[in-house]
Order: sequence, then structure tokens, then C-alpha cells
Amino acid sequence: MINQAAGPIARSASDVSWLTSFKALLRADIAVQLRNTRSLYLTFALPIIWVIVLGRGGPRANVLGDPAFRVGLALTLGMVSIGVLAYSTAVARDRDQGVFQRLRVTPAPAWTIMASRWTVHLGAVLAMAVVVLIIAAALQEVTLSTQQYVLTLVVVCVGSAVFLSIGQAIVGLIPSGDTLNAAGRFLYIPLIGLSLFGHSSLLGTPLELASRWSPGGCVETLLAAAMGAGGWTGETWDALLAGVAYTVVFAGVGIRWFRWAGG
Repeated sequence: MINQAAGPIARSASDVSWLTSFKALLRADIAVQLRNTRSLYLTFALPIIWVIVLGRGGPRANVLGDPAFRVGLALTLGMVSIGVLAYSTAVARDRDQGVFQRLRVTPAPAWTIMASRWTVHLGAVLAMAVVVLIIAAALQEVTLSTQQYVLTLVVVCVGSAVFLSIGQAIVGLIPSGDTLNAAGRFLYIPLIGLSLFGHSSLLGTPLELASRWSPGGCVETLLAAAMGAGGWTGETWDALLAGVAYTVVFAGVGIRWFRWAGG
């Protein structure tokens, strides 16, 4: 990636604008992402399998209630996979390999380096969401209006920011790539589990409230409203504000303590 990224921007700072740097970094990051087909398959596989399996109906599907809720869980599953696991792992790997140290000596502003990574992973999430929605329409007959599709994709962008910020916080606080990988997998289960039980009374009122206002629970509330499973109420606006707050806090932590070199 460095050869592709550093070449177009390895000139004097006065000759290179931030936009030129960002475009060069973005092209390089997209090329790397497309070459890493194994990672793409793994992050896309889980939400797609979820939709296909539950799309066949039966007790496994009925226990989760409304089809739109099941699709929302599949989208959340994909967002967590890409935002928390794939993003943090990719950043930690490049940090350990010295990629960021080499990029830091180029004229590219530091923020464009991370913004490029966020943009690429956001694009991956949107591609995953489109595929999931197409499969859901075919197998579960979850068809939305044009406005609902657009609003759902907007919510997916908001949810992606939440989970990418969590991934940023993890990679900022944990300097070791091996430890980070284990921590990401450890957080994966509660993030998905809280999304699953945020709108259920199975865990009791205190845990239900904790689940509902967790990052995954807030995203589920927004997805349900976007897909028409629930109206856009005051609770939905509160979930949106909570999602923005999660993004600001976790991103702030991840940026504040981020190390450009592995340790």
C-alpha cells in the first residue's frame, strides 16, 4: 500500500493539497481492501448466512419475531464484523508493519490517513447492507419503499460510525496486535448479544434497558424505525443522539491514545 500511497504524495507539503493526499490514500486503501478477498468474504458471510438461514422460516425465525427485526440484526452483525473486527485488525496490522510511520513522513495530513480507512470500511458496510437487503427481499419478502431503503442506508452509515469508533478506541488503547485481536473477538459477542435482547423482556427490566441503550441496541432501534417496524418516536431520536454520543466518545478515545508505531 505504501508504494501506491506514498508515490503520488511524496512531494513537498506546499505542492500537495489535503484533497490530493486523501485521494491517493483512498485509492491505495481500496486496492488493498479488494486484494484482501478472504477478509471480505468473512465479514460478508455472517450477515448473509443469517438472512438466508432465517429466511427459510420455521421456529428459528419465528422466535425472533418481525422479519424487519431479523434483517436489522443481520445488518448490525455485518456492521460489528466490519467496524470492530475488520477495521481494528487492519489498522493494528499496518501499525505493526510500520505502514503508518512511513505515511507520517509524507505531506499527507494525519487525519486523512485515518479518514481514508474509515471511508473504505464504510463503503464495505454499505455494500454489505445492499446485499443483505436484496437477499431479504428475495427470501423473507422484506420489501421497503424507496424512502425506507434510503433511510435504512442512512442509519447504516450512522451505525457504521458507532462501530468504527469502537474499533478505533480498541486499536488506540491496545498497542499489541495479538491482544487487540483477542479483545475484538471478546467484545464481539456482547455487542451482538445486547443488540439481540435490547427489544426483549427475556433478561428482565434492568438488563433490557442496558441492552436497549447499548451501541447495538441504539442501532437496532434506528433500523427498526427506518424499515417501518416502528414509528419514528422520541425514543428513536434519543437512540440517534446516543449513537452520536457513542461515536464522539469512542472516536475521541481512539484518536487521543492512538500510537502510530507498534509497541
